[in-house]
Amino acid sequence: MAKTGTTTQGLRTAIERSGYYPALVAEAVEAAVGGEQISSYLVHQETTFDSNEVRRHVTVLVLTGNRFIVSHTDEQAADGSSPTPYATTSTESVKLPRISSVVVSRVVGNPESYTPGTVPREVVLTIGWGAVSRIDLEPAACGDTNCEADHGYTGSSTADDLSLRVSEAGDGPEAVRQTLAFAQALSEATAATR
Repeated sequence: MAKTGTTTQGLRTAIERSGYYPALVAEAVEAAVGGEQISSYLVHQETTFDSNEVRRHVTVLVLTGNRFIVSHTDEQAADGSSPTPYATTSTESVKLPRISSVVVSRVVGNPESYTPGTVPREVVLTIGWGAVSRIDLEPAACGDTNCEADHGYTGSSTADDLSLRVSEAGDGPEAVRQTLAFAQALSEATAATR
C-alpha cells in the first residue's frame, strides 16, 4: 500500500490507514518534519516472509522545501534480547542538495504496444545521498588470454541508500501511480537545488 499527498493531516491519515503502529510511526515522522511544510509524501507498508515468520515494515518518505526525510519501522518477534515483541523506528533527514540520484526503474508488459500513461507493472525507486555505497570489485584482466600478470582490480561504486519496490500485483495500480508521483516531485525538487 502506498499513499501520497501534500498535507500534514493527509500524511497522518495515510500513516493511520497503513494500520502499522500508526501512533509510533506518526510520532517519529512528525518529530523529524518539525514545523516544515510538506511538499509531498509517500507511505509504503510492506509484508515480507522470512523463514517461518511474517514481517511487516513501513517506509514513510517526506519531501519538504529543504529536506528529504525517510522513516522506516520494522517489527521484531520476542527474542533473547526482549521477552516481548518490539518495533524499531528510525528517521533520517537529508538536505535536498545532498541527494545525488533519484532512479526510477519501470517494468512494463508488452512494451511493443506500450501506450504513454499506462501504469507499469512494477516501479523501483532508488534514492542516493551518499550515506550508503556498494562497491563491486572483480579482478582486472587484459585482452591477452595467456597473460599471467596481476592487473589489480576493477569495479564500481553505487549509491544505494534507499530502494523501494512497488508492484501493481502486490500493492495495486494506485500505489504504483503514487510512487511515480513522489519520485517526480523529488526529482523536480533536487533539480531546483542545483
